[in-house]
Amino acid sequence: MSGGALRSSVIATFVGLVLAGCVVAPPPEPVVTAPPQPPPVQVEVVPAPPAPGYVWVPGHWFWRGRGYVWVPGYYAVPAQPGYVWVAPHWAPRGRGWVWVQGHWRPR
Repeated sequence: MSGGALRSSVIATFVGLVLAGCVVAPPPEPVVTAPPQPPPVQVEVVPAPPAPGYVWVPGHWFWRGRGYVWVPGYYAVPAQPGYVWVAPHWAPRGRGWVWVQGHWRPR
């Protein structure tokens, strides 16, 4: 084998080994750590609405990294006439809890 042929053979082998190491694999799924169950809902005194058409949005517990904080309720105007508020809440999922964002929905 001549010097040029040997060199080409070594380069081809090296390129083959490098390409063999380029295996594309999907990244591992992220580990989701859910907070513990929230405390019981606090009792709120609901004041009179500021104007007709306002809807009371109840308070809820919100997870802030190391613990829950209470977010007090407030009055809001529905997104559209005939819509009702679905309060944000924590729902059990697997071995933890997931946050379900509050939202407006048709009656």
